[in-house]
Amino acid sequence: MIKWLVAFFFVTPIALWAISDEELLKKVDSLASYYDVDFSAEYTIVQDKPGQNRSTTVAGVFRRDSEELYTIIIIQPIINKGQGYLKQGGTLWFYDPESKRFNSTSSRDRFQNSNARNSDFTRSTLAEDYSISASEGDVLGRFQCRVLSLTATNNEVSYPRMKVWISEDGLVRKTEDYSLSGQLLRTSAIPEYYKIGERYVPKAILLVDALRGAMVNGVFVNEKTQITITKPSFAPVSNAVFSKTYLEKAAR
Repeated sequence: MIKWLVAFFFVTPIALWAISDEELLKKVDSLASYYDVDFSAEYTIVQDKPGQNRSTTVAGVFRRDSEELYTIIIIQPIINKGQGYLKQGGTLWFYDPESKRFNSTSSRDRFQNSNARNSDFTRSTLAEDYSISASEGDVLGRFQCRVLSLTATNNEVSYPRMKVWISEDGLVRKTEDYSLSGQLLRTSAIPEYYKIGERYVPKAILLVDALRGAMVNGVFVNEKTQITITKPSFAPVSNAVFSKTYLEKAAR
């Protein structure tokens, strides 16, 4: 896995196509958001913590980007089955079937104690939430990319600073997430996408935590989370799915 990362993240400067940085960031958002249709898929989230057993979470994800809605229902493991998330605009609820209670949570919180954040499951709003401070051309594996350095314009985002590697087709291939002081916190890679009609869906997302990990045989090994997305669909989703009642019934 680490050898793959090294090869995938190798970069060297090149010249890129003539399109403004602002236009490119808006294109990224448009390709990663689905305003004219609903979206659903099955997400398999494999958490790898060095020195511990690997854990797997399977979840059903439903999105309606035009109304800023998403619902996530945990399918596996059995101990967490029925737990769910409901995002309605700026409000995010977590449902615990054991206590039968909804608790307000944050998009910045870790998803099921993995290296993913709750914000990773919603539409892309980079052009709305960030200003561009710098850009440069790079080669990322087989992709010609432009790298945009971003600074948050509000306090609602998960990371105040980012770097985003964007290939010529407008798709994000790599991100680096930073603290306000410039400390690297997390690196993400998206090497492949499904192309369904004119829409794109990541096939897999690899998240590497820059700070969390453990010493293994004298070497620091980072925590990693692999998200694999299957059964992507743009078929209409019932209005009932985006409700607290749905999560309550699904947990029974």
